[in-house]
Amino acid sequence: MSDTTLPPPPAPARRWTTARIAGHGFMGFWILLAGVIGWAIFGDWDSGFLVQYAPRYLNGLTTTLQLVGLAMLFGALLSLPITWARLSSNRLVGALAFGWVYFFRGTPLLAQTFLVYYGAGTFRAEFEALGLWPFFRDAFFCAVFTFSLNTSAYQAEILAGSIRNVARGQREAAAALGLSRYVTMRKIVLPQAFIVSLRPYGNEIILMIKGSAIASIVTVFDLMGETRRIFSRTFDFEAYFWAAVLYLVMVELIRRLWDRIERHLTQHLVRRTDNEA
Repeated sequence: MSDTTLPPPPAPARRWTTARIAGHGFMGFWILLAGVIGWAIFGDWDSGFLVQYAPRYLNGLTTTLQLVGLAMLFGALLSLPITWARLSSNRLVGALAFGWVYFFRGTPLLAQTFLVYYGAGTFRAEFEALGLWPFFRDAFFCAVFTFSLNTSAYQAEILAGSIRNVARGQREAAAALGLSRYVTMRKIVLPQAFIVSLRPYGNEIILMIKGSAIASIVTVFDLMGETRRIFSRTFDFEAYFWAAVLYLVMVELIRRLWDRIERHLTQHLVRRTDNEA
């Protein structure tokens, strides 16, 4: 008797229900709308626009990458003690960390940026006495400072949640083997927590890239700031189109890079078939 198995029967044809017809009509409407918008954008297309303003876009893109990179770095460093406080058994320490996370996650990034940039002038005398006024006077530094505080709250919550995700039994097993808390955290808990937090960290980077456009409102000439300046001189809607394309390229590159990193670090978790082994 042959060992070959018959292929599964084909799925029955889907009927054209009212919901399916409405869904196709809805999609058709959006496709038509996208076509109208595309025609409006490309109908008066200037092929030399991007070539003319490419240096300004490049300067803005560089500023955006610097802003996001510094904010994510300082936010990651600041999130470590906040995470420790969030996991602390001390109620006062835990409450303070919860208040920090609650404030920065619960209020708009725009409002936080305004509080720092415009509110710093209220304490100018105190900052000058401490030698900090040159820092808070600069819009770029204020944006980095605000974005770092904001992302530290999100990163702390991501890391704390990932650590909580590690089974308590593993800590108990490490304690039974005589391992110290430091070794247990560094060798057992954190490696597993890091894998769990990879995807949320990638999402946070993407959100910070898109949220960095807020910095243009406080006179930082990042990608959106340069785009606004280009538009104010040309009144050409194409300026925002190319800005959107550059943001999309940045996000897509980060997504692909993060997928590669995740696949590399989780190779041991992939179930292989006998043929692949």
